[in-house]
Amino acid sequence: MTLDRRAFMLSSMAAALAGALPLDALAEDKPREGGTFIVNLEPEPSSFLFNSNTASVLAAQVVEGLVAYDANSKPIPALAERWEASPDGLTITFHLRRGVKWHDGKPFTSADVQHTVLEIVKKVNPRAGTAYKAVQAVETPDAYTAIFKLSEPSPAIWAVLSGTEAAILPRHLYEGKPPLTNEWNNKLIGTGPFVFKEWQRGDYILLERNPDYWGGRAHLNRVRIKTITDPGARAAALEAGEVHYSPFSSVAPSEVARLKQVPGLRIETGGYGIFVPHFFFDFNLDRPQFRDKRLRAAFAHAIDRQALADKVWFGLAKLATGPIPSAQAATYTADTTQYPFDLKKAEQLLDEAGLPRKADGVRLRITHHTMPYGDVFKRVGEFLKESLKQVGVEVELVNLDLSQFHRTIFGDRNFDTFSTYYAAGADPQFGVLRRYWTKTIAKGVPWSNGTGYSNPALDKIIEASFTEVDPVKRRELLVQFQKIAQDDLPSINLLELQHFSVVSTRVQGLSTFPDGYAKSFKDIWLQARDQV
Repeated sequence: MTLDRRAFMLSSMAAALAGALPLDALAEDKPREGGTFIVNLEPEPSSFLFNSNTASVLAAQVVEGLVAYDANSKPIPALAERWEASPDGLTITFHLRRGVKWHDGKPFTSADVQHTVLEIVKKVNPRAGTAYKAVQAVETPDAYTAIFKLSEPSPAIWAVLSGTEAAILPRHLYEGKPPLTNEWNNKLIGTGPFVFKEWQRGDYILLERNPDYWGGRAHLNRVRIKTITDPGARAAALEAGEVHYSPFSSVAPSEVARLKQVPGLRIETGGYGIFVPHFFFDFNLDRPQFRDKRLRAAFAHAIDRQALADKVWFGLAKLATGPIPSAQAATYTADTTQYPFDLKKAEQLLDEAGLPRKADGVRLRITHHTMPYGDVFKRVGEFLKESLKQVGVEVELVNLDLSQFHRTIFGDRNFDTFSTYYAAGADPQFGVLRRYWTKTIAKGVPWSNGTGYSNPALDKIIEASFTEVDPVKRRELLVQFQKIAQDDLPSINLLELQHFSVVSTRVQGLSTFPDGYAKSFKDIWLQARDQV
Protein backbone atom coordinates (compact mmCIF):
# COMPACT_ATOMS: atom_id res chain seq x y z
CA MET A 1 0.00 0.00 0.00
CA THR A 2 1.43 3.42 -0.91
CA LEU A 3 1.35 6.57 1.24
CA ASP A 4 -1.18 8.14 -1.11
CA ARG A 5 -3.40 5.14 -0.79
CA ARG A 6 -3.27 5.20 3.01
CA ALA A 7 -4.20 8.86 2.97
CA PHE A 8 -7.07 8.10 0.65
CA MET A 9 -8.34 5.29 2.86
CA LEU A 10 -8.16 7.39 6.00
CA SER A 11 -10.02 10.28 4.43
CA SER A 12 -12.57 7.90 2.91
CA MET A 13 -13.15 6.18 6.25
CA ALA A 14 -13.73 9.51 7.89
CA ALA A 15 -16.22 10.37 5.17
CA ALA A 16 -17.96 7.03 5.60
CA LEU A 17 -18.22 7.44 9.36
CA ALA A 18 -19.72 10.86 8.70
CA GLY A 19 -22.28 9.19 6.41
CA ALA A 20 -20.92 10.53 3.13
CA LEU A 21 -19.89 7.10 1.74
CA PRO A 22 -21.23 3.56 2.19
CA LEU A 23 -18.87 1.49 4.31
CA ASP A 24 -18.70 -1.30 1.70
CA ALA A 25 -17.09 1.14 -0.70
CA LEU A 26 -14.01 0.93 1.51
CA ALA A 27 -13.60 -2.82 1.09
CA GLU A 28 -10.35 -3.24 -0.85
CA ASP A 29 -11.36 -6.60 -2.21
CA LYS A 30 -14.80 -5.60 -3.40
CA PRO A 31 -14.78 -5.58 -7.20
CA ARG A 32 -15.48 -2.24 -8.79
CA GLU A 33 -18.05 -2.31 -11.56
CA GLY A 34 -17.50 -0.61 -14.90
CA GLY A 35 -14.56 0.75 -16.78
CA THR A 36 -12.71 -0.14 -19.95
CA PHE A 37 -9.95 -2.73 -19.81
CA ILE A 38 -7.26 -1.74 -22.30
CA VAL A 39 -5.21 -4.61 -23.67
CA ASN A 40 -2.34 -4.67 -26.14
CA LEU A 41 -1.94 -7.79 -28.26
CA GLU A 42 1.22 -8.19 -30.30
CA PRO A 43 0.85 -9.14 -33.07
CA GLU A 44 -2.64 -7.95 -33.90
CA PRO A 45 -4.69 -11.08 -34.65
CA SER A 46 -5.75 -11.45 -38.25
CA SER A 47 -9.06 -12.97 -37.13
CA PHE A 48 -10.70 -14.23 -33.95
CA LEU A 49 -9.96 -17.85 -34.71
CA PHE A 50 -7.33 -20.38 -35.69
CA ASN A 51 -4.28 -18.29 -36.36
CA SER A 52 -2.30 -17.11 -33.34
CA ASN A 53 -1.84 -16.98 -29.58
CA THR A 54 -3.20 -13.47 -29.46
CA ALA A 55 -6.30 -14.62 -31.36
CA SER A 56 -6.92 -17.09 -28.55
CA VAL A 57 -6.96 -14.22 -26.03
CA LEU A 58 -9.45 -12.36 -28.19
CA ALA A 59 -11.68 -15.37 -28.84
CA ALA A 60 -11.82 -16.30 -25.14
CA GLN A 61 -13.89 -13.18 -24.48
CA VAL A 62 -16.57 -14.09 -27.00
CA VAL A 63 -16.79 -17.87 -27.41
CA GLU A 64 -16.67 -20.82 -25.02
CA GLY A 65 -16.14 -24.55 -24.86
CA LEU A 66 -18.13 -27.37 -23.34
CA VAL A 67 -15.96 -27.16 -20.23
CA ALA A 68 -13.43 -24.83 -18.60
CA TYR A 69 -10.48 -25.87 -16.45
CA ASP A 70 -9.76 -25.13 -12.80
CA ALA A 71 -6.44 -24.34 -11.12
CA ASN A 72 -5.49 -28.02 -11.34
CA SER A 73 -6.53 -28.29 -15.01
CA LYS A 74 -9.56 -30.37 -14.07
CA PRO A 75 -12.70 -29.90 -16.20
CA ILE A 76 -15.45 -27.77 -14.69
CA PRO A 77 -18.83 -26.91 -16.24
CA ALA A 78 -19.13 -24.31 -18.97
CA LEU A 79 -21.55 -24.84 -21.87
CA ALA A 80 -21.97 -28.39 -20.59
CA GLU A 81 -23.35 -28.60 -17.06
CA ARG A 82 -22.29 -32.22 -16.56
CA TRP A 83 -20.99 -35.24 -18.47
CA GLU A 84 -20.25 -38.93 -18.20
CA ALA A 85 -18.08 -41.41 -20.11
CA SER A 86 -18.72 -45.09 -20.73
CA PRO A 87 -16.29 -47.53 -19.07
CA ASP A 88 -14.73 -48.44 -22.43
CA GLY A 89 -14.10 -44.78 -23.24
CA LEU A 90 -16.02 -44.99 -26.52
CA THR A 91 -19.02 -42.85 -25.53
CA ILE A 92 -18.98 -39.44 -23.85
CA THR A 93 -22.31 -37.78 -23.09
CA PHE A 94 -22.52 -34.04 -22.48
CA HIS A 95 -25.61 -32.49 -20.90
CA LEU A 96 -25.77 -28.93 -22.13
CA ARG A 97 -26.69 -25.80 -20.26
CA ARG A 98 -30.24 -24.66 -21.00
CA GLY A 99 -31.28 -21.12 -21.80
CA VAL A 100 -27.96 -20.07 -23.35
CA LYS A 101 -28.26 -17.79 -26.38
CA TRP A 102 -25.84 -16.72 -29.06
CA HIS A 103 -25.12 -13.02 -29.17
CA ASP A 104 -27.53 -12.71 -32.10
CA GLY A 105 -30.36 -14.12 -29.99
CA LYS A 106 -30.49 -17.64 -31.49
CA PRO A 107 -30.61 -20.51 -28.98
CA PHE A 108 -27.47 -22.57 -28.31
CA THR A 109 -28.21 -26.29 -28.86
CA SER A 110 -26.56 -29.66 -29.38
CA ALA A 111 -26.64 -29.04 -33.15
CA ASP A 112 -23.98 -26.35 -32.63
CA VAL A 113 -21.79 -28.85 -30.77
CA GLN A 114 -22.24 -31.49 -33.46
CA HIS A 115 -21.28 -29.16 -36.30
CA THR A 116 -18.33 -27.62 -34.46
CA VAL A 117 -16.76 -30.96 -33.55
CA LEU A 118 -17.28 -32.80 -36.83
CA GLU A 119 -16.87 -29.99 -39.36
CA ILE A 120 -14.44 -27.59 -37.70
CA VAL A 121 -12.35 -29.01 -34.86
CA LYS A 122 -11.72 -32.37 -36.52
CA LYS A 123 -10.97 -30.87 -39.92
CA VAL A 124 -8.98 -27.68 -39.36
CA ASN A 125 -7.61 -27.60 -35.82
CA PRO A 126 -4.01 -28.90 -36.01
CA ARG A 127 -3.71 -29.20 -32.24
CA ALA A 128 -7.01 -30.47 -30.83
CA GLY A 129 -7.88 -32.27 -34.06
CA THR A 130 -5.58 -35.16 -33.17
CA ALA A 131 -7.53 -35.79 -29.97
CA TYR A 132 -10.84 -35.56 -31.83
CA LYS A 133 -9.91 -37.82 -34.74
CA ALA A 134 -11.48 -40.82 -32.97
CA VAL A 135 -14.83 -39.02 -32.74
CA GLN A 136 -16.88 -40.69 -35.48
CA ALA A 137 -20.26 -39.16 -34.69
CA VAL A 138 -21.96 -36.69 -32.39
CA GLU A 139 -25.49 -37.83 -31.68
CA THR A 140 -28.08 -35.25 -30.67
CA PRO A 141 -31.11 -37.05 -29.21
CA ASP A 142 -32.45 -33.69 -28.03
CA ALA A 143 -31.42 -30.02 -28.05
CA TYR A 144 -29.51 -30.32 -24.78
CA THR A 145 -27.65 -33.61 -25.14
CA ALA A 146 -24.56 -34.23 -27.28
CA ILE A 147 -23.15 -37.78 -27.35
CA PHE A 148 -19.64 -38.29 -28.73
CA LYS A 149 -19.21 -41.74 -30.30
CA LEU A 150 -15.53 -42.71 -30.59
CA SER A 151 -13.94 -45.44 -32.68
CA GLU A 152 -11.22 -45.90 -30.05
CA PRO A 153 -10.41 -44.32 -26.68
CA SER A 154 -8.93 -40.84 -26.81
CA PRO A 155 -7.74 -39.94 -23.30
CA ALA A 156 -6.27 -36.64 -24.51
CA ILE A 157 -9.68 -35.31 -25.50
CA TRP A 158 -10.32 -34.37 -21.86
CA ALA A 159 -7.57 -31.75 -22.09
CA VAL A 160 -9.00 -29.99 -25.16
CA LEU A 161 -12.68 -29.44 -24.42
CA SER A 162 -12.41 -25.77 -23.43
CA GLY A 163 -12.89 -22.79 -25.69
CA THR A 164 -9.13 -22.47 -26.16
CA GLU A 165 -8.98 -25.51 -28.43
CA ALA A 166 -12.60 -26.36 -29.18
CA ALA A 167 -14.73 -23.24 -28.99
CA ILE A 168 -18.31 -24.06 -29.90
CA LEU A 169 -19.39 -21.98 -32.90
CA PRO A 170 -22.91 -21.19 -34.13
CA ARG A 171 -23.99 -23.74 -36.71
CA HIS A 172 -26.38 -21.28 -38.35
CA LEU A 173 -23.42 -19.06 -39.31
CA TYR A 174 -20.78 -21.68 -40.14
CA GLU A 175 -22.66 -24.50 -41.89
CA GLY A 176 -21.81 -24.82 -45.57
CA LYS A 177 -18.91 -22.35 -45.44
CA PRO A 178 -15.15 -23.05 -45.21
CA PRO A 179 -14.31 -22.44 -41.54
CA LEU A 180 -10.87 -20.93 -42.12
CA THR A 181 -12.23 -18.20 -44.39
CA ASN A 182 -15.67 -17.71 -42.90
CA GLU A 183 -16.56 -14.01 -42.73
CA TRP A 184 -17.77 -14.44 -39.13
CA ASN A 185 -14.22 -15.18 -37.99
CA ASN A 186 -13.73 -11.40 -38.09
CA LYS A 187 -16.94 -10.43 -36.26
CA LEU A 188 -17.46 -13.45 -34.10
CA ILE A 189 -20.83 -14.34 -32.62
CA GLY A 190 -20.49 -16.35 -29.42
CA THR A 191 -22.09 -17.16 -26.10
CA GLY A 192 -19.39 -15.57 -23.95
CA PRO A 193 -19.28 -12.66 -21.48
CA PHE A 194 -18.34 -10.03 -24.07
CA VAL A 195 -19.91 -9.13 -27.41
CA PHE A 196 -17.96 -8.03 -30.47
CA LYS A 197 -18.73 -4.44 -31.47
CA GLU A 198 -16.07 -3.01 -33.80
CA TRP A 199 -12.68 -3.75 -35.39
CA GLN A 200 -10.61 -0.92 -36.85
CA ARG A 201 -7.68 -2.81 -38.39
CA GLY A 202 -4.33 -1.56 -37.17
CA ASP A 203 -5.97 0.49 -34.43
CA TYR A 204 -8.37 -1.25 -32.05
CA ILE A 205 -10.97 -3.95 -31.43
CA LEU A 206 -13.91 -3.11 -29.17
CA LEU A 207 -15.88 -5.63 -27.11
CA GLU A 208 -18.76 -4.78 -24.80
CA ARG A 209 -20.18 -6.56 -21.80
CA ASN A 210 -22.85 -9.16 -22.62
CA PRO A 211 -25.81 -8.08 -20.44
CA ASP A 212 -27.46 -11.49 -20.88
CA TYR A 213 -24.48 -13.71 -20.12
CA TRP A 214 -25.55 -17.00 -18.53
CA GLY A 215 -22.69 -16.88 -16.05
CA GLY A 216 -23.49 -13.44 -14.66
CA ARG A 217 -22.39 -10.07 -15.94
CA ALA A 218 -18.72 -9.16 -16.24
CA HIS A 219 -17.41 -6.39 -13.97
CA LEU A 220 -15.98 -4.44 -16.90
CA ASN A 221 -18.16 -2.42 -19.24
CA ARG A 222 -15.94 -3.05 -22.20
CA VAL A 223 -12.60 -4.36 -23.45
CA ARG A 224 -10.53 -2.39 -25.91
CA ILE A 225 -7.77 -4.29 -27.71
CA LYS A 226 -5.29 -1.64 -28.74
CA THR A 227 -2.73 -2.18 -31.49
CA ILE A 228 0.71 -0.69 -30.80
CA THR A 229 3.28 -2.04 -33.20
CA ASP A 230 6.26 -0.03 -31.99
CA PRO A 231 7.85 -1.75 -28.96
CA GLY A 232 9.06 1.53 -27.49
CA ALA A 233 5.61 3.06 -27.75
CA ARG A 234 4.14 -0.10 -26.21
CA ALA A 235 6.40 0.10 -23.18
CA ALA A 236 5.68 3.82 -22.84
CA ALA A 237 1.91 3.20 -22.96
CA LEU A 238 2.20 0.59 -20.22
CA GLU A 239 4.30 2.88 -18.04
CA ALA A 240 1.83 5.75 -18.56
CA GLY A 241 -1.13 3.58 -17.57
CA GLU A 242 -2.66 3.88 -21.04
CA VAL A 243 -2.57 0.07 -21.40
CA HIS A 244 -3.54 -2.23 -18.53
CA TYR A 245 -2.37 -5.58 -19.80
CA SER A 246 0.01 -6.91 -22.44
CA PRO A 247 0.55 -10.71 -22.54
CA PHE A 248 2.96 -12.97 -24.44
CA SER A 249 6.26 -11.23 -23.72
CA SER A 250 5.33 -8.20 -25.77
CA VAL A 251 8.22 -6.07 -24.55
CA ALA A 252 11.88 -6.95 -24.97
CA PRO A 253 13.20 -9.36 -22.33
CA SER A 254 16.00 -6.84 -21.77
CA GLU A 255 13.33 -4.44 -20.45
CA VAL A 256 11.89 -6.77 -17.83
CA ALA A 257 14.26 -5.87 -15.00
CA ARG A 258 13.63 -2.15 -15.53
CA LEU A 259 9.84 -2.51 -15.80
CA LYS A 260 9.76 -4.41 -12.51
CA GLN A 261 10.89 -1.17 -10.86
CA VAL A 262 8.27 1.05 -12.51
CA PRO A 263 5.52 2.10 -10.05
CA GLY A 264 2.11 0.87 -11.15
CA LEU A 265 3.39 -2.11 -13.14
CA ARG A 266 4.15 -5.73 -12.37
CA ILE A 267 5.58 -8.62 -14.37
CA GLU A 268 3.42 -11.75 -14.24
CA THR A 269 4.72 -15.15 -15.34
CA GLY A 270 1.65 -17.04 -14.12
CA GLY A 271 -1.09 -18.06 -16.53
CA TYR A 272 1.15 -19.91 -18.98
CA GLY A 273 1.39 -23.27 -17.18
CA ILE A 274 0.01 -25.34 -20.06
CA PHE A 275 1.28 -23.04 -22.79
CA VAL A 276 4.93 -24.13 -22.62
CA PRO A 277 6.37 -22.35 -25.66
CA HIS A 278 8.93 -24.60 -27.35
CA PHE A 279 11.13 -22.64 -29.76
CA PHE A 280 12.64 -24.39 -32.79
CA PHE A 281 14.33 -24.00 -36.20
CA ASP A 282 12.62 -25.75 -39.12
CA PHE A 283 13.84 -26.80 -42.56
CA ASN A 284 11.69 -26.99 -45.67
CA LEU A 285 12.19 -30.66 -46.49
CA ASP A 286 10.58 -30.17 -49.90
CA ARG A 287 13.95 -28.67 -50.90
CA PRO A 288 16.60 -31.30 -51.70
CA GLN A 289 19.53 -29.72 -49.86
CA PHE A 290 17.76 -30.00 -46.52
CA ARG A 291 17.06 -33.72 -46.88
CA ASP A 292 20.68 -34.48 -45.94
CA LYS A 293 20.74 -35.12 -42.21
CA ARG A 294 24.42 -34.10 -42.04
CA LEU A 295 23.49 -30.59 -43.12
CA ARG A 296 20.74 -30.37 -40.51
CA ALA A 297 23.10 -31.60 -37.80
CA ALA A 298 25.72 -29.08 -38.92
CA PHE A 299 23.24 -26.25 -38.45
CA ALA A 300 22.44 -27.54 -34.95
CA HIS A 301 26.13 -27.65 -33.98
CA ALA A 302 26.65 -24.11 -35.33
CA ILE A 303 24.07 -22.50 -33.00
CA ASP A 304 25.23 -21.60 -29.49
CA ARG A 305 21.87 -22.05 -27.78
CA GLN A 306 23.11 -21.01 -24.35
CA ALA A 307 24.32 -17.71 -25.79
CA LEU A 308 20.92 -17.32 -27.50
CA ALA A 309 19.16 -17.85 -24.16
CA ASP A 310 21.46 -15.42 -22.35
CA LYS A 311 21.91 -12.63 -24.91
CA VAL A 312 18.45 -12.50 -26.50
CA TRP A 313 16.13 -13.88 -23.81
CA PHE A 314 18.03 -12.55 -20.76
CA GLY A 315 17.52 -15.76 -18.81
CA LEU A 316 13.83 -16.18 -19.69
CA ALA A 317 14.62 -19.42 -21.53
CA LYS A 318 16.46 -22.70 -21.05
CA LEU A 319 17.93 -25.21 -23.47
CA ALA A 320 15.59 -27.72 -25.08
CA THR A 321 16.85 -31.30 -25.14
CA GLY A 322 14.33 -32.66 -27.62
CA PRO A 323 10.84 -32.17 -29.00
CA ILE A 324 8.98 -32.63 -25.70
CA PRO A 325 9.59 -29.86 -23.13
CA SER A 326 10.66 -30.71 -19.58
CA ALA A 327 7.39 -29.24 -18.24
CA GLN A 328 5.59 -32.27 -19.66
CA ALA A 329 7.34 -34.36 -17.03
CA ALA A 330 5.16 -37.46 -17.40
CA THR A 331 6.45 -38.08 -20.92
CA TYR A 332 9.71 -36.09 -21.09
CA THR A 333 13.16 -37.64 -21.41
CA ALA A 334 16.54 -35.92 -21.65
CA ASP A 335 18.07 -39.14 -22.96
CA THR A 336 18.19 -38.04 -26.60
CA THR A 337 20.85 -37.16 -29.16
CA GLN A 338 22.37 -33.77 -28.38
CA TYR A 339 24.11 -31.34 -30.72
CA PRO A 340 26.45 -29.21 -28.58
CA PHE A 341 27.87 -25.96 -29.93
CA ASP A 342 30.88 -27.07 -32.01
CA LEU A 343 31.89 -25.07 -35.06
CA LYS A 344 34.57 -27.57 -36.16
CA LYS A 345 32.03 -30.38 -36.11
CA ALA A 346 29.61 -28.22 -38.08
CA GLU A 347 32.24 -27.46 -40.74
CA GLN A 348 33.16 -31.16 -40.96
CA LEU A 349 29.54 -32.20 -41.48
CA LEU A 350 29.00 -29.58 -44.18
CA ASP A 351 32.12 -30.80 -45.99
CA GLU A 352 30.84 -34.38 -45.78
CA ALA A 353 27.48 -33.21 -47.13
CA GLY A 354 29.23 -31.96 -50.28
CA LEU A 355 29.07 -28.28 -49.39
CA PRO A 356 32.70 -27.06 -49.34
CA ARG A 357 33.52 -23.41 -48.91
CA LYS A 358 33.84 -21.64 -52.25
CA ALA A 359 36.31 -18.92 -53.13
CA ASP A 360 34.27 -16.33 -51.27
CA GLY A 361 34.04 -18.57 -48.23
CA VAL A 362 30.36 -19.25 -48.70
CA ARG A 363 29.03 -22.81 -48.80
CA LEU A 364 25.31 -22.16 -49.12
CA ARG A 365 22.87 -19.25 -49.32
CA ILE A 366 19.43 -19.62 -47.74
CA THR A 367 16.47 -17.58 -46.55
CA HIS A 368 15.19 -17.62 -42.98
CA HIS A 369 11.72 -16.43 -41.96
CA THR A 370 11.50 -15.07 -38.43
CA MET A 371 8.51 -15.53 -36.16
CA PRO A 372 6.19 -12.51 -36.61
CA TYR A 373 5.67 -11.95 -32.89
CA GLY A 374 7.73 -8.84 -32.27
CA ASP A 375 11.25 -7.51 -32.31
CA VAL A 376 12.72 -10.16 -30.03
CA PHE A 377 12.23 -12.72 -32.78
CA LYS A 378 13.95 -10.43 -35.28
CA ARG A 379 16.90 -10.34 -32.90
CA VAL A 380 16.78 -14.13 -32.78
CA GLY A 381 17.00 -14.07 -36.58
CA GLU A 382 20.09 -11.85 -36.43
CA PHE A 383 21.67 -14.23 -33.92
CA LEU A 384 20.99 -17.24 -36.14
CA LYS A 385 22.30 -15.40 -39.18
CA GLU A 386 25.61 -14.61 -37.44
CA SER A 387 25.84 -18.15 -36.09
CA LEU A 388 25.51 -19.80 -39.49
CA LYS A 389 27.79 -17.26 -41.16
CA GLN A 390 30.65 -18.67 -39.06
CA VAL A 391 30.38 -21.98 -40.92
CA GLY A 392 29.93 -20.49 -44.38
CA VAL A 393 26.12 -20.32 -44.60
CA GLU A 394 24.81 -16.94 -45.76
CA VAL A 395 21.34 -16.21 -44.44
CA GLU A 396 18.88 -13.69 -45.83
CA LEU A 397 16.36 -12.80 -43.13
CA VAL A 398 12.70 -12.37 -44.07
CA ASN A 399 10.45 -10.56 -41.59
CA LEU A 400 6.76 -10.77 -42.50
CA ASP A 401 3.54 -9.90 -40.72
CA LEU A 402 1.43 -12.72 -39.32
CA SER A 403 -0.84 -13.19 -42.34
CA GLN A 404 2.06 -13.21 -44.79
CA PHE A 405 3.98 -15.62 -42.57
CA HIS A 406 1.07 -18.08 -42.52
CA ARG A 407 0.60 -17.89 -46.27
CA THR A 408 4.30 -18.23 -47.09
CA ILE A 409 5.14 -21.07 -44.68
CA PHE A 410 1.97 -23.13 -44.49
CA GLY A 411 0.24 -22.16 -47.73
CA ASP A 412 2.71 -21.45 -50.54
CA ARG A 413 5.58 -23.27 -48.77
CA ASN A 414 7.95 -20.77 -50.38
CA PHE A 415 10.77 -20.76 -47.83
CA ASP A 416 14.07 -22.43 -46.94
CA THR A 417 14.00 -22.26 -43.15
CA PHE A 418 11.99 -20.58 -40.42
CA SER A 419 11.98 -20.30 -36.64
CA THR A 420 8.97 -20.17 -34.38
CA TYR A 421 7.53 -21.63 -31.23
CA TYR A 422 4.53 -23.85 -30.71
CA ALA A 423 2.61 -23.98 -27.46
CA ALA A 424 3.35 -27.50 -26.33
CA GLY A 425 0.10 -27.58 -24.39
CA ALA A 426 -0.98 -29.86 -21.60
CA ASP A 427 0.10 -32.97 -23.50
CA PRO A 428 2.53 -33.71 -26.37
CA GLN A 429 -0.42 -34.75 -28.51
CA PHE A 430 -1.42 -31.12 -29.03
CA GLY A 431 1.65 -28.99 -29.46
CA VAL A 432 4.45 -31.44 -30.19
CA LEU A 433 3.41 -34.42 -32.28
CA ARG A 434 1.82 -32.26 -34.98
CA ARG A 435 5.30 -31.06 -35.93
CA TYR A 436 6.28 -34.62 -36.91
CA TRP A 437 3.11 -36.51 -37.91
CA THR A 438 2.55 -37.09 -41.63
CA LYS A 439 -1.19 -36.47 -41.29
CA THR A 440 -0.59 -32.93 -40.05
CA ILE A 441 1.07 -31.92 -43.28
CA ALA A 442 -1.89 -29.72 -44.13
CA LYS A 443 -1.50 -27.10 -46.82
CA GLY A 444 -2.90 -23.77 -45.71
CA VAL A 445 -3.40 -24.80 -42.06
CA PRO A 446 -1.33 -22.53 -39.77
CA TRP A 447 0.94 -24.12 -37.19
CA SER A 448 0.77 -27.61 -38.68
CA ASN A 449 3.74 -29.76 -39.84
CA GLY A 450 5.80 -26.96 -41.37
CA THR A 451 8.82 -29.02 -42.41
CA GLY A 452 6.75 -31.50 -44.39
CA TYR A 453 8.52 -34.28 -42.46
CA SER A 454 7.15 -37.79 -42.96
CA ASN A 455 8.47 -40.94 -41.29
CA PRO A 456 6.10 -43.96 -41.43
CA ALA A 457 7.84 -45.66 -38.49
CA LEU A 458 7.44 -42.56 -36.36
CA ASP A 459 3.82 -42.21 -37.50
CA LYS A 460 3.05 -45.65 -36.05
CA ILE A 461 4.49 -44.65 -32.69
CA ILE A 462 2.63 -41.33 -32.70
CA GLU A 463 -0.69 -42.96 -33.58
CA ALA A 464 -0.23 -45.69 -30.97
CA SER A 465 0.29 -43.00 -28.32
CA PHE A 466 -3.08 -41.44 -29.23
CA THR A 467 -5.03 -44.47 -28.01
CA GLU A 468 -2.75 -46.02 -25.36
CA VAL A 469 -4.57 -45.67 -22.04
CA ASP A 470 -1.83 -47.25 -19.87
CA PRO A 471 0.36 -44.28 -18.79
CA VAL A 472 3.49 -46.42 -18.48
CA LYS A 473 3.13 -47.85 -21.97
CA ARG A 474 2.24 -44.45 -23.36
CA ARG A 475 5.39 -42.94 -21.86
CA GLU A 476 7.45 -45.73 -23.46
CA LEU A 477 5.97 -44.83 -26.83
CA LEU A 478 6.67 -41.13 -26.38
CA VAL A 479 10.24 -41.77 -25.24
CA GLN A 480 10.77 -43.72 -28.47
CA PHE A 481 9.26 -40.80 -30.35
CA GLN A 482 11.66 -38.30 -28.74
CA LYS A 483 14.73 -40.40 -29.48
CA ILE A 484 13.83 -40.87 -33.14
CA ALA A 485 12.72 -37.29 -33.73
CA GLN A 486 15.78 -35.79 -32.07
CA ASP A 487 18.13 -38.12 -33.94
CA ASP A 488 16.48 -37.63 -37.34
CA LEU A 489 16.42 -33.86 -36.71
CA PRO A 490 13.90 -32.49 -39.22
CA SER A 491 13.63 -29.62 -36.77
CA ILE A 492 16.25 -28.21 -34.36
CA ASN A 493 14.78 -27.87 -30.89
CA LEU A 494 16.35 -24.69 -29.52
CA LEU A 495 14.83 -23.36 -26.31
CA GLU A 496 12.01 -23.65 -23.79
CA LEU A 497 10.74 -20.08 -23.37
CA GLN A 498 9.19 -18.45 -20.32
CA HIS A 499 6.39 -16.10 -21.29
CA PHE A 500 5.48 -13.11 -19.15
CA SER A 501 2.79 -10.46 -19.08
CA VAL A 502 3.14 -6.79 -18.22
CA VAL A 503 0.20 -5.83 -16.00
CA SER A 504 -0.98 -2.61 -14.38
CA THR A 505 -1.28 -2.93 -10.60
CA ARG A 506 -4.83 -1.60 -11.02
CA VAL A 507 -5.83 -4.92 -12.60
CA GLN A 508 -7.50 -7.36 -10.21
CA GLY A 509 -8.81 -10.83 -10.96
CA LEU A 510 -6.39 -11.76 -13.73
CA SER A 511 -6.25 -15.56 -13.92
CA THR A 512 -2.94 -17.29 -13.22
CA PHE A 513 -4.40 -20.76 -13.78
CA PRO A 514 -2.34 -22.99 -16.09
CA ASP A 515 -4.52 -21.83 -19.01
CA GLY A 516 -4.92 -18.31 -17.64
CA TYR A 517 -3.61 -16.69 -20.83
CA ALA A 518 -6.79 -17.82 -22.61
CA LYS A 519 -9.35 -17.19 -19.87
CA SER A 520 -12.08 -14.63 -20.30
CA PHE A 521 -11.78 -11.24 -18.62
CA LYS A 522 -15.18 -11.67 -16.95
CA ASP A 523 -13.79 -11.61 -13.39
CA ILE A 524 -11.30 -8.79 -13.96
CA TRP A 525 -11.93 -5.38 -12.42
CA LEU A 526 -9.93 -2.19 -12.17
CA GLN A 527 -8.96 -0.48 -8.94
CA ALA A 528 -9.35 3.27 -8.87
CA ARG A 529 -6.15 5.07 -9.79
CA ASP A 530 -5.76 6.52 -6.27
CA GLN A 531 -6.07 3.04 -4.72
CA VAL A 532 -2.89 1.82 -6.35
